[in-house]
Parts: sequence; structure tokens; C-alpha cells
Amino acid sequence: MVREAFEDIEVGDERRFGSYEVTREELLGFAERYDPQSFHTDETAAADSLFGGLITSGWHTAAMTMSMLVENLFTGSAATGAVGVDELRWPNPVRPGDTLGVHTEVIDTEPWSESLGLVRSRTTTHNQNDEEVMSMVGLVLYERRKTE
Repeated sequence: MVREAFEDIEVGDERRFGSYEVTREELLGFAERYDPQSFHTDETAAADSLFGGLITSGWHTAAMTMSMLVENLFTGSAATGAVGVDELRWPNPVRPGDTLGVHTEVIDTEPWSESLGLVRSRTTTHNQNDEEVMSMVGLVLYERRKTE
């Protein structure tokens, strides 16, 4: 199997994938452990909040997005890890029962070192109604082909 290397990636490359169902149990479990704000953990308090009901933590949305990225984009590629994200936003809440999908678009590439290249990709996560629930620019390192 040919691993997608830095040189194989071009500005403008796009991919769409994922179908991640958000369950109430997963939402509550993540929130109780990592982001125990009442609108993530308490249905009564959430109903009286700005959100009008239980919502996921933005960090949970990021984690679900990452899971889809690994499964559908990074596994089998020459990606070696990320050096960060820019412009992380959560414009709309994610609720129990939502189904999430991801769209990525490469917006820039540049050599990082002799053996690695940096790929900047805009990642947007959408719910089943095509509403954007998260966006970010990922900064991912990919192996470069060896030249002799």
C-alpha cells in the first residue's frame, strides 16, 4: 500500500467523511470527566441555560472529529502528528442524537524540514442538518519522500 506522503498533497484537495452518532451516554461521560459544566452534565440546568438543553463540550466535539480524522484520513498515510491547530471555533452546539461528518480542505503546504512537510487543512464538522458545529485549521506533519 502506498502511503500518502507530503508530495502527494496539493492545495485545494478536499475530502468528506464520517457518520458519528452522538449518544447521550457518551456526551454525559465525557462531560462528567473533562468538562463538568452544568449545561453538559445536568438536563434540568441545561434546559434553563443559554442553550435550552443538553449539549456536548466543544472539547468532546473536537475529540469526535479527531476520531473521524484518524479513521478516514490519517490511518495509512504518512502523517506523523500535528504541531497544533489554529482558529478553533464551535459556532453551533452538538446535542444528543446528532450525527456528525467532516469536511477537510488543504489550504497550504510547506516544507518543514528535510524529512517532513507541513500541511494546513481547514476542517469543518457538520451535523445531520449540514450546520457547522466546529471548525479549525489543523497543522499536520507528513513524511517527505527521500530524494537521492
